Amino acid sequence: MNLDSLAQIEKNLQKRQRRYLSNLKRRSKPAQKLIVQSKITASSLRQKSSQILASAGLTGALLLTPASATQSSTPTNVSANNQNLNQALSQELADIFPHYPTKLDDQTAQNISQIILNKTGIKATPTLEGQSLNHHIGYIGYEQHLKRFPGDNLSLHDEEQVAGIAPGLGAWGYFAPSQDQFTTQDYLREKYYSVAQTLYLPDWNTNFRFLRDWYKYRKILIVNPVNGQSVVTVLADAGPAEWTGKQFGASPEAMKALDLHLGPRKGLVLFFFVDDPDDRIPLGPVNQKLDTNSL
Repeated sequence: MNLDSLAQIEKNLQKRQRRYLSNLKRRSKPAQKLIVQSKITASSLRQKSSQILASAGLTGALLLTPASATQSSTPTNVSANNQNLNQALSQELADIFPHYPTKLDDQTAQNISQIILNKTGIKATPTLEGQSLNHHIGYIGYEQHLKRFPGDNLSLHDEEQVAGIAPGLGAWGYFAPSQDQFTTQDYLREKYYSVAQTLYLPDWNTNFRFLRDWYKYRKILIVNPVNGQSVVTVLADAGPAEWTGKQFGASPEAMKALDLHLGPRKGLVLFFFVDDPDDRIPLGPVNQKLDTNSL
């Protein structure tokens, strides 16, 4: 392919990007609000699009296929890929997954980590850099939205407004110091946040400063073993209390990704650290096997 062809491809992609943003802003008030408030300009979106779209499993479909083909075939293909991945993961885990809250033994943990790596491409582990939670498997509950910056309110959140918004802040405060400094990264961190009982760690009080900083926005993979649905999150709050009978919590959007957002809004899940030192794995639902070398 010559340079002229590459230049034409880039020009076409830029044109489609502008048209897509224009349609999105015109048709969806929440999307327009997000684009304006998050300072997502065309240039910044171009830089971030790979990560954002990868979390939705649509990168190749939206950027590399003709518009007509995208509209007609992408949802079906993505849905089929999701179903195959989820089914394979749930089937692999069924024989070795203990269906009760527990801290896994080394061999079982290693087997589960290998299954996850094989099926999703994500390196997930119950122990990372010498740190481990009190539970690797436990019950998770549906949490409210968190305030992302001073003045944030429920109407500014674009999904799952039925969850309400917490009156207080997360364990690490606001995600951004102001609305003007609120970024796409902050948006994704709140949208896909998780909660763990860090306050019950044996050395939490004696080693508080180190642990507080180490666990802040630590990436967590949550897997629902019943249906194989999984989501990459970040720790943004501490809890739940022991008396609730739950060991973990997650944002409304994360719980929806696990299909645990209806009914009792509770379920038994796997809760593993994501070993991602270069921060290449996007937050959000895991819709396809990731090739971390290409991210």
